[in-house]
Amino acid sequence: MFTGLIQHAREAASHLVLRYVARASVAVPFIIALGFAIAAIAVMLVDRFGHVTAYWIMAGGLAFLGVLAAIVVSVKEREEQIAEQKAQQADTQEVMSDAAAQAMVQAPLALLGALFTTPGGTTSAFKVARLLGRNLPLVLLLVIIGALFWPAAEVEGEEAQMDAAGGRANGLHPSDLYH
Repeated sequence: MFTGLIQHAREAASHLVLRYVARASVAVPFIIALGFAIAAIAVMLVDRFGHVTAYWIMAGGLAFLGVLAAIVVSVKEREEQIAEQKAQQADTQEVMSDAAAQAMVQAPLALLGALFTTPGGTTSAFKVARLLGRNLPLVLLLVIIGALFWPAAEVEGEEAQMDAAGGRANGLHPSDLYH
C-alpha cells in the first residue's frame, strides 16, 4: 500500500544527497588549492623571518581570519533573525486583520440573529431601525470609517494588474491622459 510512497521518498532523498555531493565535489579542488596557498605563504615567511616567527605570523593571520569569519557569520545570523521576527509580526498582523474583517462581516448578522431570537426581538429591531433612521448621518459616518479600515484585496489585485502591464491600467499610461 505504501510502497510507492516509500519509493518516492527514497528517490527524493537520494536526489538530495547526490545534489549536495556534487556541490561538495566542486569545493574539494578549491580547498586543496587553499591548503597549498597556506603552505606557500608559510614557506615564504620561513625564508624571510625564520621558523618560529613565521609560524607565529601564520597562527596570528589564521586566527584573525577566524575572528573575521565569526563576526561575519554572527552579523548575518542576526540579520536573518531580525528578518524572521519582522516576517512573524507581519504574519500576525495579517491574521489579526483577517480575523477583524471576518468579525466585522459576521457581527451584524450575529446581532440580528440574537435580536430576533429573544422575546420581543422584532419590536426591538424596529426600535433600533427607527433610532438608526433618526441618526442616519452618524450611521453613514461610521460606515465610511469602517470602509476606510476594510481590507483592500481588490486594490492589491488592481496594483498587480498595473505592474503586469508595465504601469498601465487598461492599456493606458497616466501621461496618455494629458495628450
